[in-house]
Amino acid sequence: MKALLCENFGLPETLNMAEVDKPSPNENQILIKVKACGINFPDSLIIQDKYQFKPRLPFAPGGEVSGVVDAVGKNVSHVKPGDKVFALTIWGGLAEYALADSHKCLLMPENMDFITAATTMYTCGTSLHALKQRAQIKPGETLLVLGAAGGVGLAAVQIGKLIGAKVIAAASTDEKLEVCQKLGADDTINYTKSDLRTAIKELTNEKGVDVVYDPIGDKYSEPAVRSLAWQGRYLVVGFAAGVPSAIKLNLPLLKGASIVGVFWGAFAQKQPKESMQNFKQILGWIDEKKLQQNIHQVYSLKDGGQAIRDLMNRKVIGKNVVKIN
Repeated sequence: MKALLCENFGLPETLNMAEVDKPSPNENQILIKVKACGINFPDSLIIQDKYQFKPRLPFAPGGEVSGVVDAVGKNVSHVKPGDKVFALTIWGGLAEYALADSHKCLLMPENMDFITAATTMYTCGTSLHALKQRAQIKPGETLLVLGAAGGVGLAAVQIGKLIGAKVIAAASTDEKLEVCQKLGADDTINYTKSDLRTAIKELTNEKGVDVVYDPIGDKYSEPAVRSLAWQGRYLVVGFAAGVPSAIKLNLPLLKGASIVGVFWGAFAQKQPKESMQNFKQILGWIDEKKLQQNIHQVYSLKDGGQAIRDLMNRKVIGKNVVKIN
């Protein structure tokens, strides 16, 4: 089978197309004939050996796929060969066939297409878990989404609105913020043009925000924490800017605030019933056309490295997708 391989840790330009053996599932795995692979920020980290999961070289990046079940292990009963599925693979998705653990693979609804399916699990799963289980956000509260035009950011904007929050979207260009507004943001902040703290004070009448959703890190984290309202919650989602932030611990003390980690993959593994309930809600919203992905561009398998590079260069509004079979 064809695969886009990381043979040595490095940047996306070092990925190479290759012919490799088709894998076989173990007793708890599913082999998927991949139709589409969503591109996410961890793909840029895992090829540089900067991610918490460490696959052995060589491997194909690509942590989120949709496709058709080709084979299943003996302990797998909820799907069978021929079923259309979407799955979290962590790596291996930029290939014609990919393995997924059975508890990370779901049946696709009949009316869902492969592109939508390959861009749903990571972004929407992360964002609903963050806002529901971790922030316990309530209708009427104010949510600030940093990096709001990225995949998880746009999911958080929409899910925040569906829960009933007032949503402030913050991003780096007016073009990105226009998409955020189309998908439901109440207010926007271009943090390359405006001081983040000043803008938040103006938009909240100096009260601050109840929840900060931060997949960016770096220089925006501290002003965001300083902008929390009393008993606010700061969600640590990721570090797309490349640098985890050093936050002064007197700040949450003074505000009675919480700094809350969000690790959706571990949540899905350790609390599968709650995760499945989340996905029932997500798929219901998608079916009702209340939740959607903004597909930035669709690439071929040989151009998968460029899809990761464009994400790293912050050119992507929403999600990049690689179409494979």
